[in-house]
Amino acid sequence: MEFFLDSSSLEEISEFSEFIDGVTTNPTLLSKVDKPYKTIEKITEIISGPVSLEVISTTKDEIINEIDNISRIAKNIVVKIPLTTNGLIALKYATSKGIKTNLTLCFSETQAVFAAKFGATYVSPFIGRLDDLGLDGINLIYNICEIFNNYNFNTKVLSASVRSTAHVVAAMKAGSDAITVPAKILKQMLYHPLTNIGLDTFLKDWNKSKK
Repeated sequence: MEFFLDSSSLEEISEFSEFIDGVTTNPTLLSKVDKPYKTIEKITEIISGPVSLEVISTTKDEIINEIDNISRIAKNIVVKIPLTTNGLIALKYATSKGIKTNLTLCFSETQAVFAAKFGATYVSPFIGRLDDLGLDGINLIYNICEIFNNYNFNTKVLSASVRSTAHVVAAMKAGSDAITVPAKILKQMLYHPLTNIGLDTFLKDWNKSKK
């Protein structure tokens, strides 16, 4: 099980570096920083695990060109590719070159299967966006994990668009190999009020016994 932080904030990534296995970014997150590619370089220095950086092209040749350029940034870069027909064709190229990939914007089992057949390192089904449409995002995770197990695919299921700790727990129960969460959710995963209340009680009792 891998936990990734979905963020482009160097402050957040530094704060949680001891608790995460990697980082995922996307064009929306990177649009919030002044120097996106410089920020990515700094992230790869802070985090030794996978750092996903997404292409911003849509044609096959442009995506392939970006795959080459992005993969050269650092050894731990994972190229994030949208799950389109051109993205899948470009994925075949990346796989042939041994470049690690993350197929993003996955909303169906069949999309995930093609990503796995073409050698994706990760495939990222979006839970929250499906839930927003009244569909069952967690059920998609269950189905993809079951299918991948049936055929012994090596592609890892990376649950994305996570909106709550309940999503995290459900994705883990479904067998997700990795989960990416924003800082707000990661804080909630690490904290429980009863832990602090219990600790405070223990310390007060101990200090009373020493008087």
